[in-house]
Amino acid sequence: MTVQTLARRARAAALLPLAALALAACGSGDPDPAGTDAVATDAAVADAADAAVAADAFPVTIEHAFGETTVESAPERVVTWGWGSTDAALAVGVAPVAIPLAAYGGNEDGVLPWVAEELDALGADTPTLVPDTDGVPFEQVAAAQPDLILAVYSGITQEEYDTLSEIAPVVAYPDAAWSTPWRDVVTTVGQALGRSEQAEEVLTDIEAQVEAAAEANPVLDGTSVAAVVDTPDAFYVYEPADPRVEFLTDLGMEVAPSVSELSTGESTFFYTLSPELVGGLESDVLLAYADSEEQAQAFLDKPYAQSLPQVGSGAVAQVVGQDVVASVSPPTALSLPYALDTYVAELVEAAEAAQAAAAG
Repeated sequence: MTVQTLARRARAAALLPLAALALAACGSGDPDPAGTDAVATDAAVADAADAAVAADAFPVTIEHAFGETTVESAPERVVTWGWGSTDAALAVGVAPVAIPLAAYGGNEDGVLPWVAEELDALGADTPTLVPDTDGVPFEQVAAAQPDLILAVYSGITQEEYDTLSEIAPVVAYPDAAWSTPWRDVVTTVGQALGRSEQAEEVLTDIEAQVEAAAEANPVLDGTSVAAVVDTPDAFYVYEPADPRVEFLTDLGMEVAPSVSELSTGESTFFYTLSPELVGGLESDVLLAYADSEEQAQAFLDKPYAQSLPQVGSGAVAQVVGQDVVASVSPPTALSLPYALDTYVAELVEAAEAAQAAAAG
């Protein structure tokens, strides 16, 4: 990721991989029937049942920051904008006709790995991808002929919402831009698609995975943590309201008091910390994000990093790689399970180092 891109993500208050809208008529598709008539028949019956449930759910009205939107019938051509709506739609069995390009964390085609996996599972082709522009590419959205636009976690403005609404019904974020809790993205998308039951099943499954990880690693319970990212422009600390931190507390960890004590209040989700104050960011574990091993080591070698007690004790969990960083930036219905094991392994190793340092 370029310095400019990382700075932009930080200023957006979530260090999001701000995605571009990608357009494709890929259809919803069905899973592979495994080559047997019996399984194919069962799949057809299940699809018909799903369609009936979806039809019974409409019309549905969803309130959001710009008013309310009524979806009259089950959407057939869904366009997603922003982050997470694509994943939520796929997770409940709907492949949009337009999905965001993943300039950060995506594969060589610009598709996030967990999205690519789910498209394959649904039997849907890889969508055509359109790069991000300065604002919403309205002509390209219109060309996709959507009957619903999902922007549940996005930064669209009132003007952009009004223009998009001339193309198709738009479900925007509930309160503020780039601030919808990831669980609410799943439930809202499920409601808009007439698949609330499937959305609840997705969340229940994820909760079970996270709970199992927490129970299997009691060393994390009550361990304090501070989540940070170091860039050439500034050192950023994530506030408790950030979805990345919410993910950590779901595992039983606690936000270190120093995170709030040092906060500058410049954003609800993050703040910058001057080098001379970094050493005051005390916690059992420091979680640091980096695009590469080189970037991760460069941070640890800096004088202000050396002033952190966690660096001295080896209690640093390094999350390295654009795809893994993106997986909780913020988490989605598909990305959290994708990277859960990687995160937990790093956190456990750092927590054990913290315990050893405290005992010694």
